[in-house]
Amino acid sequence: MSAPTQTRPHSTASPRASHMTGRQKLVLTLLLGAQFMIAVDFSILNVALPVVGEGLGFSLSHLQWIATAFALAAAGFTLLFGRVADLIGRKRLFIGGMTVLGLSSALGGLATTPEVLITARVLQGLATAAVTPAGLALLTTAFREGPLRERALGLNGALMSAGFTAGAILGGLLTDLLSWRWAFFINVPVAALVVALAPSLITDSRPAVRPKLDLPGAATVTGGLLLLVYGLTQAGESGWTTPTTLAALLAGLALLVAFWYVEKRATAPLVPIRVLKRRSVIWGNTAGLIAFVTETSLVFLLTLYLQKVLHYSPLATGLAFGVLGAGTVIGGTLGGRAVGRFGSRTTIVTGALIQTAATAALLALGTSGGWIWLLLAATFVGGIGNMLMIVGFMVTATSGLPDEEQGLATGLATMTQQVGITLGIPVMSAIATARMGAGQGSDAVLSGVSVAILVNSALVLAGAVLTAVFLAPRRELRRR
Repeated sequence: MSAPTQTRPHSTASPRASHMTGRQKLVLTLLLGAQFMIAVDFSILNVALPVVGEGLGFSLSHLQWIATAFALAAAGFTLLFGRVADLIGRKRLFIGGMTVLGLSSALGGLATTPEVLITARVLQGLATAAVTPAGLALLTTAFREGPLRERALGLNGALMSAGFTAGAILGGLLTDLLSWRWAFFINVPVAALVVALAPSLITDSRPAVRPKLDLPGAATVTGGLLLLVYGLTQAGESGWTTPTTLAALLAGLALLVAFWYVEKRATAPLVPIRVLKRRSVIWGNTAGLIAFVTETSLVFLLTLYLQKVLHYSPLATGLAFGVLGAGTVIGGTLGGRAVGRFGSRTTIVTGALIQTAATAALLALGTSGGWIWLLLAATFVGGIGNMLMIVGFMVTATSGLPDEEQGLATGLATMTQQVGITLGIPVMSAIATARMGAGQGSDAVLSGVSVAILVNSALVLAGAVLTAVFLAPRRELRRR
């Protein structure tokens, strides 16, 4: 259990208030701006990786580490930093993380060797692991449960997803017009502005007594997540059956099992077992994992289609995903209202069914350029559905917990997001590659992409069914 907290009032509005105060709008703008920047960082280097590799002398086999180093740190340390935010103060961790993010971005932009760039990416990942759960916890504690929090989480989800898409577009533009180094430098003024404004705008609740950090729990869960993410990235590069991949995945799963038993016996657990057993936490995060696995991997699959089948350039490919970004913004705007009116369970199920239908429509894609219109329409509609899922997941996974555990709840939710983003691409890549075999022509690529899209849509449908069954009110469950 966490120590009691001395909590300042988070809002002058009543719990059922539907209008934000001027200060709340400023706080929301600041936090959303930071989260958008974090989301952009996930994808801004993707289209620039070959150029970065040539500029700094990366070998082709080591090029993946520019992305992997970031993903390992971001996913591996998120849960730990989410709990640290509860213990030392979310505001302090948020500002510290943004400072590290700005400095590491400057280091990456100035890098002249592969070693310096990888160091900068690791530091960026660690900063992301600190800022994302701390920022979400500040957001959920600034707005009480109800319409305002639902609206804030909807906007947050929309900007996070739009940022992922915008990163691909922005990375292409900056690389073509200026230099890949500006994919790093663009973060510096944004981080500086957030660090300058945050101390006066953000209020925080702090523990009255600082409990000890659960070091065995922290070591097992962080080690487990690091090995799991490493295994997943290796699977995408070298296959699922190689000794390195299997050893990393098995060791990661073993450490996560050990974490469960450590937490059962800990006097001050990193994650109380009672929280892990909550239906809203289990099935809310399951829905979120499916949402992130499917949509981010679908972007990867459609990138293959656009570049290998329709022969689009990297920049044109990034621009084609602009409609997906527009769909996610609309979905995020509608998501908070949908949760308030229909509930998070109905919102998740509805979003999943919309995303399933839109993804399944992509099975009709062919090899001629005219199919781009189907792709644009389906990704737009699918983006709306995916964002309804994400908003519903965020509300579900962070509801019903006291303010002093919001860092924990948002840490779990952020971990789900990071692992989902990392997991989706190697899984769908393996499915597509297995179907393609040795073929590299347009027909072979289209065949592999189509099979992976079918699996993708089936996975989203499974998420809808699981949510409908296991997030049902207890009376409905008993009747079943």
